[in-house]
Amino acid sequence: LILLRVATMSSKEERAPLQPTPGHIRPLEMDLEKANGAQSAAHAGAAGDAVGMRDAWKLVFAAGGIYGAFLYYGSLQEDVFRYEATDGSKFDAAWFLQVLEAFANVCVGFVGRKIVGGTPNLPLKSFFVTGATQVSSKAFTSLALASGLSFPVATLAKSGKMAPVMAGQLLLGGASYSIREYLQVAAIIGGTAVLSLGKKKGGESQSTPMGLFFILASLICDGLTGGIQKRLKADLKDSGLKAKPYDFMLYTNVSMMTVALIVSMGLGDFFRGYKFCMSNPAVWSLILQFSVCSAVGQSFIFYTVAHFDPLVCSTVTTTRKIFSVLLSIFTKGHTLSGQAWGGVSLAILGILSEVQSKIAASRKLKSKVSM
Repeated sequence: LILLRVATMSSKEERAPLQPTPGHIRPLEMDLEKANGAQSAAHAGAAGDAVGMRDAWKLVFAAGGIYGAFLYYGSLQEDVFRYEATDGSKFDAAWFLQVLEAFANVCVGFVGRKIVGGTPNLPLKSFFVTGATQVSSKAFTSLALASGLSFPVATLAKSGKMAPVMAGQLLLGGASYSIREYLQVAAIIGGTAVLSLGKKKGGESQSTPMGLFFILASLICDGLTGGIQKRLKADLKDSGLKAKPYDFMLYTNVSMMTVALIVSMGLGDFFRGYKFCMSNPAVWSLILQFSVCSAVGQSFIFYTVAHFDPLVCSTVTTTRKIFSVLLSIFTKGHTLSGQAWGGVSLAILGILSEVQSKIAASRKLKSKVSM
């Protein structure tokens, strides 16, 4: 009878409160309401578990895509610059390589923007400037590898890009850093220095003066890129515009491709690189795979940023470098001495400490917001 009455109640009528009174206690109706409440809580819990499971699978998909694409990307990059033709020559057309890599990213960015849409009237001049510094950073890294710097040294050195950023902020004023942040950067730089100064078991050096020069130039470009991107975000905020992920991918890589094409044509790099690839189809295949991996990896990064906190993306991409170094050491024939392994361990410790401090800072910020 109670169930029938509840089912036929008008939506305009209000049910009497179920508070028990001395003269009127409705234990059955109260039990039913408790049961309904428990059932609702169970459904909510199940829904939350389902959402949590979907997010977990999304994270696995995103992180797996970034790891897979960029681990292979790094391996291919090392193979390109270690390749030796029958006449003993090696590929060194770093700017030509950047033209092809940026072109692949432009294609994916264009298709992605068509699918998910874009934001009109963006400040393209700012995109051009940040694209110029980014492609310069990539080209200098490739030139470092072409000049004989080992891939593990180059990758660990790039993990210390916070150093030029900190230096710039300190020189310009208005920035302060904790002792831990200084120690983290010192560990990464110190470990990389120990590795670069150390020798392989066979006595061969891990670095060359020109290789170190180019990787330093790459880090300086990284520092400039950080400042330019901050300014770009501030300009977008002031103008009330919000760039979508594929806006960044398309416009930045159009700039990168343009700059790389101009520089490579000016240096004669473009035709020299093209001629080498035509004479050595194996290198051509490696470069095409390298470019595709770059575009796929960038897409996974944008997917991660769109579905998770930026810290998640930062953690995945930072720890990926550790695995890239270890993969190179174990699969490319790098036989390190005890001193070199000590340098690798110190740099990795600095990287992991940086990741942990970012996570702790994010949790602290969230706890303040929720209070």
